[in-house]
Amino acid sequence: MTYRHTKVFIALFLLFIGTFLLGLAFGGSNLSLSSVVTAIFQPEKDSIASTIVWQLRVPRFFLGVLVGAGLSVAGCVFQGLLRNPLAEPYTLGISGGAALGATLAIVFGLPGVFGRITLPLAAFLGAFLSLSLTYAVAARRRFSIPTLILGGVILSFLFSALVLLILSVADTDKVHGTIIWLMGDLSATETGMARVAAFPIVSGILIMILLAQQLNILTLGEEKATYLGLNTESLRKIFFLAASLITGACVAVSGLIGFVGLIVPHFLRRLVGPNHRTLIPTSALGGAIFLPLCDTMARTIIAPLELPVGVITGIAGGLVFISFILKTKSWEIF
Repeated sequence: MTYRHTKVFIALFLLFIGTFLLGLAFGGSNLSLSSVVTAIFQPEKDSIASTIVWQLRVPRFFLGVLVGAGLSVAGCVFQGLLRNPLAEPYTLGISGGAALGATLAIVFGLPGVFGRITLPLAAFLGAFLSLSLTYAVAARRRFSIPTLILGGVILSFLFSALVLLILSVADTDKVHGTIIWLMGDLSATETGMARVAAFPIVSGILIMILLAQQLNILTLGEEKATYLGLNTESLRKIFFLAASLITGACVAVSGLIGFVGLIVPHFLRRLVGPNHRTLIPTSALGGAIFLPLCDTMARTIIAPLELPVGVITGIAGGLVFISFILKTKSWEIF
């Protein structure tokens, strides 16, 4: 790690601490910095601030950290694996499958019968269905990059069409609930699914970090990677499955939150370079900052009302991405 990389990590860590304090201080009810610090270091103190911090905002912040880091790492890996700067966690149709599963659960009222955990579970099953279909299609072409991309895009359009079909005949209240979920939400911290999702997300990130050097070689092209002794087909399967499971787990607990996996790796690649041994952990930290910061904005802008966090990430991500396009001199990033 170079001196420049060390400075970037230190800056991101300090920004993470600042984001943590902002996330605890601002929301429907704003708290002073002194109240937040007191609540953090004296959690046993019986006060309104302590209740708000430890029961509401700390769990929500760390859910945002988990989902933001997972989506960022998945986006970083997909961009390297597919050698496509526009690739993101939802490129392979995972979002469409998750949306279909969640829509079916809401329309048929399953959360009211089996509990709130039914919604994230249905979303994860839908994502797994999409993953399985994409995997089956790509396996027939030895996991070629065009097959992965085209298969994912086609499945995404297919599932999205099915979601629109269901919504067109569903009750109005069910439609509203589905749309809110589709825009992304980090308020489901009380469900046990958030703790369950932590295992595949954290495990997947660790696997990506350990295999970062192999991903560097894969970005050189299949022919060169094979010449250097890599089993490219097996490695692609590992990266594909790990990144897809991370994405499915993130979608299950937060809904569809766009642009995180596209913008964060793009921005940090300009700071630390394309070496995935540095870029993957940096992307994890960047996503753990970006999404909780957007969630804090979503809870604050029109407080006490709350915007879906996907609205904020979409607006912020779109503006940042447009500025990248206007400022860059070359589209080649690898």
